[in-house]
Amino acid sequence: MNCKHFGECGACVVYEGGYEAQLSLKVETNKERFADFYAKPIKVFRSLESHYRSRSEYKIWHVSDNTIFYAMSNKEKNGSIFVEECPQVNTHISLLMPTLLRAIQEAQIGHKLFGIDFLSSADGDMVVSLLYHKRVGIELFETIKEIAKRLNISIIARSRGQKETAGKDYVIEKLNIQGRQYRFKYIENSFTQPNHSVNEQMIGWALEELNSCGGDLLELYCGAGNFTIPFASKFNKILATEISKSSIAAAQENMRLNGVENIEFVRMSVEEFVSALEGERVYNRMKHIRLEDYRLKTIFVDPPRSGMDEASCNFASGFDDILYISCNPVTLYRDLEILTKTHEVVSMALFDQFPYTHHAEMGARLRRRER
Repeated sequence: MNCKHFGECGACVVYEGGYEAQLSLKVETNKERFADFYAKPIKVFRSLESHYRSRSEYKIWHVSDNTIFYAMSNKEKNGSIFVEECPQVNTHISLLMPTLLRAIQEAQIGHKLFGIDFLSSADGDMVVSLLYHKRVGIELFETIKEIAKRLNISIIARSRGQKETAGKDYVIEKLNIQGRQYRFKYIENSFTQPNHSVNEQMIGWALEELNSCGGDLLELYCGAGNFTIPFASKFNKILATEISKSSIAAAQENMRLNGVENIEFVRMSVEEFVSALEGERVYNRMKHIRLEDYRLKTIFVDPPRSGMDEASCNFASGFDDILYISCNPVTLYRDLEILTKTHEVVSMALFDQFPYTHHAEMGARLRRRER
């Protein structure tokens, strides 16, 4: 990927030597990091070298009342730079960016606009969020609706405590995994995997790792069902938890979109869920679930950057098979120090979700040690 903003923009900080050099750095760094737990080669899943991001966020920089630019934090994180191009984003976002900015300036609706967020599917289904420091009045929103219609996109206008939607507040993404297509509803302003092609590869790897696992599956941090829905083909039953109300609603919708019926989604924190499964407390949100009907032998976790806490790791150690997807190798290492007291790491993978940065997504499959 070539970008005129390399060296200035804080979004890409590892670019010397191109894509191969930054990927090699990540592989070597994590091979060394996890050497205490895993001596075999780490399987590596590559990203597209450019146009790989399906969501992005930009600040808006005002030169005058009607002259605005996209902006990003600079490399030193002490200021901003104007962004004239961004080859990170997929081609649909890349093509829309200048057209949308021109439409905003021509319509003179840039006053108090401080940010623009893009969410796109791989085939161009698009939601754009315009973020204002002022209330979105009727006249302003009518103009926004005209732009949305002309550009054939959905636009959401947001200000503090206000959300006005021209079109819809979601996109429908299609993921092709192991010869099957899955459909997912991605809601604006909620978490989605940013790298479409790597996400497909990540789910595919996870499915392969689950081939030899038995029993029913317990999933913690399930989000909107990104992994859960494809996993449904591998297990008789899945019990999955997520604390976000909107993510649970999206997960249930995604289950319907894909004709899946063997998943039970529960809106609870991991801590609450663990205490319920261990019989420490009874929750109304689980009163309809017969835990005795599940043979939970496999657990899948995809925690936030903070990883799992010690209690959750100890709980996971009670399962025969553990599959762990991590967006932070540092906290994965910390958690493996606990998990490998009872389990051994039998497979690891690196997913290059975030090219040209130091960040990498990691996968680890663990199996209970022979007693």
